[in-house]
Amino acid sequence: MVYQHILTARPEKLLAVLVDPDKHTADSLRQLTEVIRATPVDFVFVGGSLVAGRPDQVVDILKESLKKPVVLFPGSLLQISPNADAVLLLSLISGRNPEFLIGNHVVAAPFLKNSRLEVIPTGYILIENGFTSSVEYMSNTKPLPARKPDIAVATAMAGEMLGMKLIYLEGGSGANHPIQPELIEQVKKNITIPLIVGGGIRTSEDLQMVAEAGADLIVIGNALENNTDRIYTILSDWPYQKND
Repeated sequence: MVYQHILTARPEKLLAVLVDPDKHTADSLRQLTEVIRATPVDFVFVGGSLVAGRPDQVVDILKESLKKPVVLFPGSLLQISPNADAVLLLSLISGRNPEFLIGNHVVAAPFLKNSRLEVIPTGYILIENGFTSSVEYMSNTKPLPARKPDIAVATAMAGEMLGMKLIYLEGGSGANHPIQPELIEQVKKNITIPLIVGGGIRTSEDLQMVAEAGADLIVIGNALENNTDRIYTILSDWPYQKND
């Protein structure tokens, strides 16, 4: 079970690579899986803001090539594949758009209930990062201010009290820099459920900073889209080495 893996790993740190189906061909996906197999990555997340259609082909290629769990990170109802291992049921609790708080979930619920997917309720919190992200634009919501960690803390606490099993702090696709460690630290101190952090992680220093700030699971995405081998540099000083 994916969630049990995340729970029992603490205080060890976990890694995920985010695969955007819009950014890959079948050949580039297979190349990426070869790289992932040689690294201590724990999960592969699949999703993006603009995917046109269910990512079945992407999930199937990843499942054929990897032993690692494939987890859906859906930006819309079109991004759910029954062939994955689990789905992060994202509720965008940093925004006030009812479709991304509960509306889409109601539509997807019958399908998810009848699927074999492990459903993991996740409080998704978008943090301002100096530009308009794809998530912000597509969801028609505003991110929380990066310089006011108390708002992020209260939002994360509310998510946990509402029954979320994970909190996901997101700096946005293509973020200029990771979420500030002070904000991560404050959120981590005030919740008991696992904390995922993604966005803007491009160097080994970024990765170490986010890990030390308190992230339980760290997501690397855009940094690998043009050069998959870059993951070796990002993970060069990663102390939690574990391979297939």
